[in-house]
Amino acid sequence: MRIFLRISMFLVFLILFYFIFAPQNPNVKIIVTSNSLAETENIYIAGNNPKLGEWQPDKIQLNKIDNTKWERTFTFETNSSLEFKFTKGSWASEALDENGNIPGNNNLKVTKDTTLNFNINLWNDGNAGITFKGQITGTVNYFKQMTFEGILPRDIIVWLPPNYSGNKNEYYPVLYMQDGQNLFDPKTSFTKVDWQIDEAADSLINKGEIEPMIIVGIYNSINRTAEFTPGDTSDIYKKFIIKKLKPFIDKNYRTLTDRENTFVGGSSYGGTISFMLLWEYPNIFSKAACFSPAFVIEDFNYIEVVKQSDKRKDINLYIENGTIGVETQLQPGIDLMLQTLINKGYKEGDDIFVVIDSTAAHNESAWAKKVPQMLKILFGK
Repeated sequence: MRIFLRISMFLVFLILFYFIFAPQNPNVKIIVTSNSLAETENIYIAGNNPKLGEWQPDKIQLNKIDNTKWERTFTFETNSSLEFKFTKGSWASEALDENGNIPGNNNLKVTKDTTLNFNINLWNDGNAGITFKGQITGTVNYFKQMTFEGILPRDIIVWLPPNYSGNKNEYYPVLYMQDGQNLFDPKTSFTKVDWQIDEAADSLINKGEIEPMIIVGIYNSINRTAEFTPGDTSDIYKKFIIKKLKPFIDKNYRTLTDRENTFVGGSSYGGTISFMLLWEYPNIFSKAACFSPAFVIEDFNYIEVVKQSDKRKDINLYIENGTIGVETQLQPGIDLMLQTLINKGYKEGDDIFVVIDSTAAHNESAWAKKVPQMLKILFGK
């Protein structure tokens, strides 16, 4: 009995010691002051972390203290890299800077308890006189709410190369891109800055620097993370692209259907799923463009999948990453993936093309700057 009591007391001591002395995750307190909201309006925070709603503009509401002040405290793991913005519940009503422009993301590396104060008095209410950079260049077709069992419906946008309608006997390679709403039109991009991939492709094609191609943009859904990272939902999403979307595009457009002319690309988790499609279906895709891909992050490590494959696959890979904000969190996984591929016989500059931009953050504006280079590598003459 005495031994049992001593053991019990020792366990109680260990538990108390843990709660008293164990390191605690830092708290981040967000305070927003705004004098320009109606009494019924509220402020939301949208960012790259699940606790920040994973960029959903109406999911994480700040607590209203009074008619001019909103705040909320979050707990994050130490060294989390955060990016976030504020809205009134939609991207059509996001916060503006003091000049009435749409600002870049707020960035924070969480190392200790922190309080952040923001003073916002301008909001995009559709009448702020904002002009968005870029516009749709060329011909695009929309296919609304395409369905596939097991995932949510989503829109598809198809960009056609110059003189597609005039060259009736010409067939084209196809680039399938994730997050299609962000590619061509600033009005549909959730940051109101698009990749300007249409302008870049149109210009390079007309200059004769790249071969003409068809670009298929696949809009994301609110289940973006589940669709773009390993799991059952992701498996269904991949089948949607391979079994429904690609056959649909091949049937309705003049495409070169073989793997040598079928490419895939995306950014962030969109870069992750693009690599997964390339790696798992090299009979369908031959090249992938992965901007800021997450190969090792949170609960998954896709490098282990690559290591387990004995056969060297006939693929080419373009990888781009920055060094600001979230990019620093992604770089170790990118480095490990590159080394894993090199160990399998792939050569940088031959099979793999890597661009690290010390000025680039994790956003559409940064990725847009690298689009011309990516197109030259994938489609260059």
